[in-house]
Amino acid sequence: MLEQFEGAATIEKVASLCRRRAFVFPSSDIYGGLGSSFDFGHYGVLLNDNVKGEWRRSLIQERDDVVALDSAIILNPEVWVASGHVAGFSDPLVDCRTCKLRFRADQLEQSACGKRPSKHPGEIPDCDLTEPREFNLMFETFVGPVREDASRAFLRPETAQGIFVNFKNITSSMRVKPPFGIAQIGKSFRNEITPGNFLFRMREFEQMEMEFFVPPAEAEEWHRYWVEARRRWHLDLGLRESHLRVRPHELSELSHYSSATSDIEYLYPIGWLELEGVANRGDYDLRQHSEASGTTLEWIGHEERYVPYVIEPAISVVRATLAFLCDAYDEEVVADRPRTLLRLHPRLAPVKAAVLPLIGKDTAMVEQARGLYEDLRKSMSAEYDDAAAIGKRYRRQDEIGTPWALTIDEQTLDDGTITLRDRDTLQQERIPLDGAKRLLLDKLEQPWQPRA
Repeated sequence: MLEQFEGAATIEKVASLCRRRAFVFPSSDIYGGLGSSFDFGHYGVLLNDNVKGEWRRSLIQERDDVVALDSAIILNPEVWVASGHVAGFSDPLVDCRTCKLRFRADQLEQSACGKRPSKHPGEIPDCDLTEPREFNLMFETFVGPVREDASRAFLRPETAQGIFVNFKNITSSMRVKPPFGIAQIGKSFRNEITPGNFLFRMREFEQMEMEFFVPPAEAEEWHRYWVEARRRWHLDLGLRESHLRVRPHELSELSHYSSATSDIEYLYPIGWLELEGVANRGDYDLRQHSEASGTTLEWIGHEERYVPYVIEPAISVVRATLAFLCDAYDEEVVADRPRTLLRLHPRLAPVKAAVLPLIGKDTAMVEQARGLYEDLRKSMSAEYDDAAAIGKRYRRQDEIGTPWALTIDEQTLDDGTITLRDRDTLQQERIPLDGAKRLLLDKLEQPWQPRA
């Protein structure tokens, strides 16, 4: 009988599990770390790769109107002048003369003085504040062997501009016409002033962005389409509908280039926050780069010529990973013992199947188990484990989110069947050893129902 714990996942619990089970480590840990910088361990790498793989699968593999791109991280600095990032990619900051901390001027109600904290939540910090000043969020670097002679450049704060400056390359080399998209996954860098909350806000992160180029008259329709398509993607990969919502931006929130933006928000343990944004960028970017570079960036058809409008779904890989981890995290009591598990969608799970000989020192069981493991790993991520009692091995696999465990025991040696254990229901059934791989491959393609 299963009994639910009171309470839900917290950022602290998720972070603790991630460190204990090799998902995420603090970066430079032996030197005291670096604020909001993390290294991904074995299972974190696999989980991130699965998130990226499902994004590519839905946008590129299963569509014929989106192509891929991987642009450079360091672009010609004139790109960022034309895009408006050099002049306008900044936050208003104030400094406290008392505690020496720095705050965003537009988020003072969420802050507190380090030495004289406010007594009531939501009060402006009890600080001696400076006047607001602008702080550019781009990281600067220099291109050239000698700094004095080198040219100033920037680490990109978004991947989108690499797509826009390749618009002509793509349209002249690929068989595409509006409406069509260019999708890209890559590292971005933002010198955030208030990073934190584990993986939610980092200075170095991967983005998954797609720029979808459409005829201007169709922009509103396509914006609505992509908001719903991206919402459905998250639901199909297991996020609970009760933890997901769409919030259109108010006019005062819109970026200078946007005529409409909707955030797909997730109910993280720290509250409702942006998971993915879908913006109607209009023709701002293509026109800016056309004027700055002197290169015409238009769609030219047989009887038409225009600058396309752009619909942009954009999401951080690690922010998506954090949402999937928080939503999957669960605690329950089974047979009077606590169990922690990640109820990840099987396609996202870092390991799909664990192969476990019941007795790790039984030569015959180990031989059968190793043979099954070697066969499975050719088609999916699998693990072999023969150390410790079988119960402890099950619990370890539960904590990394492995949906199925395959156990080889005495009966296997007699009749060629093994035990298939389901992570979520704990049900066990006997299946033929020879049919195990085909069964699991079929399960990976079946619809999956998340918990309520």
